[in-house]
Amino acid sequence: MGIKQELKEQEKRTCLYDRHLSLRAFMSPFAGFLMPIQYSNITDEHVAVREHVGLFDVSHMGEVTVKGPDAERYVQHIFTNDVAGAPVGKIYYGMMCYEHGGTVDDLLVYKMGPQDFFLVINAANIDKDWAWMQEQAKGFDIDLQNRSDDYGQIALQGPEAEHVMETVLGLPCRELAFYTVKTIGDIIVSRTGYTGEDGFEVYASPAYIQECWDRLIKAGVTPCGLGCRDTLRFEVGLPLYGDELSEEITPIMAGLGMFVKLDKAGGFIGRDALARQKAEGVTRKLVGIELQDKAIPRHGYTVLNKEGQPIGEVTTGYHCLSVDKSVCMALIDSRYAALGTEVEVQIRKKTFPGVVVKKQFYNKSYKK
Repeated sequence: MGIKQELKEQEKRTCLYDRHLSLRAFMSPFAGFLMPIQYSNITDEHVAVREHVGLFDVSHMGEVTVKGPDAERYVQHIFTNDVAGAPVGKIYYGMMCYEHGGTVDDLLVYKMGPQDFFLVINAANIDKDWAWMQEQAKGFDIDLQNRSDDYGQIALQGPEAEHVMETVLGLPCRELAFYTVKTIGDIIVSRTGYTGEDGFEVYASPAYIQECWDRLIKAGVTPCGLGCRDTLRFEVGLPLYGDELSEEITPIMAGLGMFVKLDKAGGFIGRDALARQKAEGVTRKLVGIELQDKAIPRHGYTVLNKEGQPIGEVTTGYHCLSVDKSVCMALIDSRYAALGTEVEVQIRKKTFPGVVVKKQFYNKSYKK
């Protein structure tokens, strides 16, 4: 058996894999899974989400449950945001950090009950996160379980998402506020989104998720791949772990300090390191850059100052479909991070002029 064949057999498949093949999706490895990158083309799928509604398979994401008398205290200990006294049904975004402030992962924390939390983690980090969370659980009276294989998940994103959820799937959801969750029997329905548009997530058994997918496709909802999921999240300034966050990139460097509650009771892992960074400043910052050309900056391309000296590199870059501009996010020397600073981006053997701008290139349309 050849190496390539062995690797292919090791790649996981979501419960919707056969359905992607039947729709002739272009499949590619992502985070250990074979995932759909696109069905028709990325541009059409991107526009469908911005203007109507799109359907995503996100069953590759990880789910961890934390239950028991110390559930809240444990989540507080590993999570940068503050969930103390959180109302049931509330969702929080934040990070898990190492002692030195680097990011273990960014995640969503769902408050399902007084002693019941549901954590949604990135697919590429499931094994690493699970091992780290188990290590941190020592001394806490909790029941910690990795439920990643028990759930399938779909996301409906776009201005028509609420209507489709209720009319096609029969899942009442209009009362859900942004970043809240509820259960309908064994089904978990939340309203967050990773596209900048109104959107919902449905977590349930693989069989139910397959049923939902079939009904939505039959109703004419556009299936969307990870390609447009990346272009959509990027142009509203949302980070992707491995690009804008990593073991070396802290939440403070990434401009996510609003999700780091330094003063919360009991502190959290990495608190002291992040407090120092906030007080003293960081040497690198994540910024937006708009190019004065149609050339497209890609991950890893070098950013230069006006004197031609390297000052950082691109984390994500695209031709922004919604505003028709070539833009990127880049981690650069903080001395050049002020809005309006002129820089250059090296693309292959040429350099192109650009200017530092806000990381959000397109205005979000969440339901508040």
